[in-house]
Amino acid sequence: MDKSNGADTSATASFLKRQLRNALIEQRLALPDREERADLLQRVMRIWLVGRPDTVIGAYWPIKGEFDPLPALHRWKEDGELQGAPQPRQIGLPVMNRQHKTLTFHSWYPGCPMEHDAFDIPKPKDTMLIVPTLLFVPCLGYSAGGYRLGYGGGFYDRTLATLQPKPFTVGLGFTQGFLDDFEPEAHDVPLDAILNDNGVVWPIG
Repeated sequence: MDKSNGADTSATASFLKRQLRNALIEQRLALPDREERADLLQRVMRIWLVGRPDTVIGAYWPIKGEFDPLPALHRWKEDGELQGAPQPRQIGLPVMNRQHKTLTFHSWYPGCPMEHDAFDIPKPKDTMLIVPTLLFVPCLGYSAGGYRLGYGGGFYDRTLATLQPKPFTVGLGFTQGFLDDFEPEAHDVPLDAILNDNGVVWPIG
């Protein structure tokens, strides 16, 4: 059986996906109104979080023009303190496990000690390990149905496969990243929700 055709098809698909990722990064970095879009998405996030029961939320440190979720989350944490929530709210940022190529989440707060990981991304240093029940993930691209296009490292997919109980997953991205003809692969698992600067993308309604 000749497997060369299948290998060629896979290589072509990988190449096209790399091209798409590069194009989306360039488009996002070139957005002339990225700050205005970010302000709108901050507002969407804050409204969406109202009424959520979660007290431990995982997020990410923004890179390559990504939306920064931390101001909205810090506001969420402060709101909980002002309301006298029975359980303190916690925010976590990812710390990469080099051996297993998965992420664990460690407590973050403004001014906490930070260091850079192997990809030169800031991470909390020597703060408490926490387990989020809600996880905000960055979307380079995304589509209807809750499917996310990331950078191709697979860190979030491997992490979500190991976290128990599985957290509620929410993608964050700008409207520019919406892909109306994106075809998910067989192993792709949809997010539970996606938010952009226009509001809730998924689930619709």
